Amino acid sequence: MNIINNLSFDLVVVGAGPGGYVAAIRASQLGFKVAIVEREELGGICLNWGCIPTKTLLHTASMISRIATAEDMGIVLSGKPAVSLPKAVARSRAVAERLRHGVQHLMAKNNVTVFRGAGSLKGPKCVKVTPASGTPYELDGDKILLATGAKPRELKTLPFDQDRVWSYRDALIASVPPSSMLVVGAGAIGMEFATFYATIGTAVTMAEARDTVLPGEDPEISAFVLRAFRARGIEVLLSTSVLSASGSERGVAVTLTTGAQERVSHFDKVLVCAGVVANVAGLGLGSTRVRTDKSDCIVTHGCGATDEPSVFAIGDVAGAPMLAHKASHEALVCIEAMKTGDVSDGANHLVPACTFCEPQVASVGLNEAAAMAVGREIKVGRYPFAANGKALAIGDSDGFVKTIFDKLTGELLGVHMVGPDVTELIHSAVLACGMEATEEDLMRTIFPHPTLSEALVEATLAAFGRALHI
Repeated sequence: MNIINNLSFDLVVVGAGPGGYVAAIRASQLGFKVAIVEREELGGICLNWGCIPTKTLLHTASMISRIATAEDMGIVLSGKPAVSLPKAVARSRAVAERLRHGVQHLMAKNNVTVFRGAGSLKGPKCVKVTPASGTPYELDGDKILLATGAKPRELKTLPFDQDRVWSYRDALIASVPPSSMLVVGAGAIGMEFATFYATIGTAVTMAEARDTVLPGEDPEISAFVLRAFRARGIEVLLSTSVLSASGSERGVAVTLTTGAQERVSHFDKVLVCAGVVANVAGLGLGSTRVRTDKSDCIVTHGCGATDEPSVFAIGDVAGAPMLAHKASHEALVCIEAMKTGDVSDGANHLVPACTFCEPQVASVGLNEAAAMAVGREIKVGRYPFAANGKALAIGDSDGFVKTIFDKLTGELLGVHMVGPDVTELIHSAVLACGMEATEEDLMRTIFPHPTLSEALVEATLAAFGRALHI
């Protein structure tokens, strides 16, 4: 292998997603000489094939839903609006491309050297870069940060074929809406795609192996979303697994099993949303002391430190929750630790979760069961959007806000929301939980009226028997 000389850096980042590129920028700001290695597009999966394009398509779905209620708002439309999936997809790709160019600009602005190719470790302070074409070469790094993200989990019974059995990438670039679709998995990704395709006219069935949708959310929230999905005509099969699948003249013949019952159904397309797995294959971890856990995620000890002193890991490759904003936060904590040399535990466990299905879901902190499991006596408050003036004004009043407080101290332990634009409301709850705010702090805060945000203080009042508007 030919070695390109003088490629030595203070930090080599492998992976240019929301963890990697943020880490590279902050490291450069702190005076590091930084290289970043990326085998695909800058911005990673989130920007190019995840968060951004899916939310762009879901905005299209939201507009369709709003148009359906236009007459209730006093707007008279002539005829039913037509949906152009190619135009919607083209717009989502354009948004991703614009942001990708933005990341490229940020790398240049911050003097981060970008290397294109697959990165792998050759010992604790060396990264081998294998470009798509050309000769591999090596980068020396005093420190190495692994931020390689994750990839879709493939099921043995449903291997991806980019034709009838889709991963989320295939679902993002479809040109024709499927007549029918089976979505395997009712986590955040599955629920979001089910929302989009059901809105544009696809007959959607969901199969979830567990006994609830959005298993990571508060049970009340999950139950509410399940009812909402079924009410809009989406068939949701719980405690159901895919036993086998085969191609047929009608698309894909799938054998589904629920307990002892089996059924064979035919679908135009099958979209597998069975979670993701960390990208550790081919990373060369064996040349270092870096360890992985049973889920094949890299084991870290506070601030992204691994068992190899010069190697750090952040984001999806370092384990759940696999969320872009968690990766970006970890990036900042990790780089600051590299600079100071203090790699003690700097983890922030208040990671908000957002699902952009319809209705939207957002949460932070503990739910009731988790709070009681750690010995907390709790007070719980609920406030329905049906009693909120802004929600009624915009014609979107389904859902509620749920607050969980420590009964003895009044500390806010968790907030769980379902309903209109709750993904834009959860940040105030994150801040409140992080500051260990009490019910008094929230009750003394003046929330603007009329806004959806008032639901948070109303749910707080309800928890302490002081509800005003319910």
